Amino acid sequence: MTEEQEVAAIPLVEERVSVDKREVETGRYRIRVRVEERQDTIPAELSHDEVEIERVPMNQTLSQLPSVRLEGSTTVIPVVEEVVVMEKKLVLVEEIHVRRKTSVRTEQIPVTIRSEQADIERSGFAEDRGADFADNSTQGRIGA
Repeated sequence: MTEEQEVAAIPLVEERVSVDKREVETGRYRIRVRVEERQDTIPAELSHDEVEIERVPMNQTLSQLPSVRLEGSTTVIPVVEEVVVMEKKLVLVEEIHVRRKTSVRTEQIPVTIRSEQADIERSGFAEDRGADFADNSTQGRIGA
């Protein structure tokens, strides 16, 4: 190169893109949970047993001691005694018959039932962020 030649420099420029993200708050929700109580009645079947005792005179001579027996819904309990005679004999003096009667009735029993309710409120910002960020349900109710 001689001194008479001039060198021209042409700068080349290039644009570069830098992408960065940051969090932006678009709104807040406030959720309040409250307990509601209500009175209700629940039908309940309650059973009740009654016994009826009947003494049945027998006056029978026996050779051995009878046992307690069940005849349908009646329990028969033999009652014996020894009687002095020329010989000793078992005499069935009476039987006690016990009958069971079952009655069922329905009663209304008051109970307290609780349920939680959640009220949700959204407090958003005034910026228009497009349809993707729109929250049409600003208040909701969740029941348990």
